[in-house]
Amino acid sequence: MSFTYAVVGAGRQGVAAAYDLAVRGDAARVLFVDLDDAAAREAAARVNALAGRDVASGARGDASDERAMAAQLAGTQAVLSAAHYKVNLGLTRVAAAIGAHMVDLGGHTGVVREQHGLDAEARRAGITIVPDTGMGPGLNVSLAAYAMSRLDRPRDVLIWDGGLPQVPREPWNYVSTFSMSGLTNEYDGAAYFLRGGGIVEVPAFDGLELLQFDEPIGTLEGFVTSGGLSTAPWTWQGTLDRLENKTLRYPGHCARFTAYRDLGLLGQTPVDVGGAPVVPREMFHALLEPRIGAGSGPVRDVCVMRVAAAGERGGRPARVVIDLVDRYDEVTGFTAMQRLTGWHAAICLELAVRGRLAAGVVPVERVPGELIVAEGRARGWDIRETGA
Repeated sequence: MSFTYAVVGAGRQGVAAAYDLAVRGDAARVLFVDLDDAAAREAAARVNALAGRDVASGARGDASDERAMAAQLAGTQAVLSAAHYKVNLGLTRVAAAIGAHMVDLGGHTGVVREQHGLDAEARRAGITIVPDTGMGPGLNVSLAAYAMSRLDRPRDVLIWDGGLPQVPREPWNYVSTFSMSGLTNEYDGAAYFLRGGGIVEVPAFDGLELLQFDEPIGTLEGFVTSGGLSTAPWTWQGTLDRLENKTLRYPGHCARFTAYRDLGLLGQTPVDVGGAPVVPREMFHALLEPRIGAGSGPVRDVCVMRVAAAGERGGRPARVVIDLVDRYDEVTGFTAMQRLTGWHAAICLELAVRGRLAAGVVPVERVPGELIVAEGRARGWDIRETGA
């Protein structure tokens, strides 16, 4: 059986997801939809070249216009939103209306919880919708679900994840392989964790610690950022006593960006500068992008994940650790961030169209971790486990 897919958003992650749908998702057709029709066509051409067949096409479309999207995507069996999180609630309504499965790259837990309010509509339509797929939240939570499945009674789950340049360069030691708004969104606000079985709010940049990884990665720092767990704290409340997630960076990153935050550069309320209103975060993006943005050339990055789960197995205390390290792919030109983000989303959508997930709005933590790990290993992800 073959399927017709639509990918809304023709950026880096959308291209990687579409490639996976084309080569592993039994795709009869993949339609890119983007406000920039040239970008949509270019993305389709790249997927066709990599897949070795004429499977993708591109068209202009406005993801914020629900009526237009419903007409444009009618007949599509599955939709993957690689667009800004602000359009995902509307696209969820569109998916339910046209009877198409859907996943998205999320980015805002509040929006995701609103999407879960459309569970009844998705069930009536007989479709599966999985919000907040990607690397983190997404794959990090899937690895946590897998680690929990290795224990009879999981109690504590700690997660660390991050994307980094393979060769750090001073003074930044960092390259952003996704949007600036996505980065600063993570660095603003608070995260929600489980501690003592209850949900607690923890501010971004809290809990700084150092962790060791195999060379050449070496020492990394971990600290709290917002939104990395999606709805998992609410779903696993009553199952876990502790659930936490931290972002990984090369040492010094947290102190630098905490200073920017404290200076007010992440603020979104305009301030007066020489008589003109300036939004600090927009100015910060404009200054930061040329220095840490991916630019037009290849970014040889590495993505690192670690999950440590503790609890009981066979009536005894047990602990399992899952490590995943992925690097830039010289063959496809995909960054590790694209491979983990786009491919995790594609895997979830492929599971949905093949009927392997329940109907309704399914939290990413309810997608079986064993399925994600098996699919990831089939794609060459280096996933290792120790303990239990």
